[in-house]
Amino acid sequence: MEFERIVFSGHAVVRMFERSITDVDVRHVIETGEVIVRYSEDKPFPSCIVLGYVSDRVIHVVAALDDKNRTCHVITVYEPELKSWQPDFRTRRK
Repeated sequence: MEFERIVFSGHAVVRMFERSITDVDVRHVIETGEVIVRYSEDKPFPSCIVLGYVSDRVIHVVAALDDKNRTCHVITVYEPELKSWQPDFRTRRK
């Protein structure tokens, strides 16, 4: 995804700190990762889950995309767990 600005929510900053995930890590995932889930009806902007890798870490970034202002709003960041995701980390377990 290409955006001019990335804005981190307070929640995202707290979670990043708790999980030792840096803003550089998040930017890398946003720039190189794969959108695996789209929430096109979310308001005020459509959002998505981006899957990416930083070294040997699997990271999901939940972001809302403001195309008009070319801004990516990072909502939260986490390492997906196998109890909730298939081993490819792209598919949720049922």
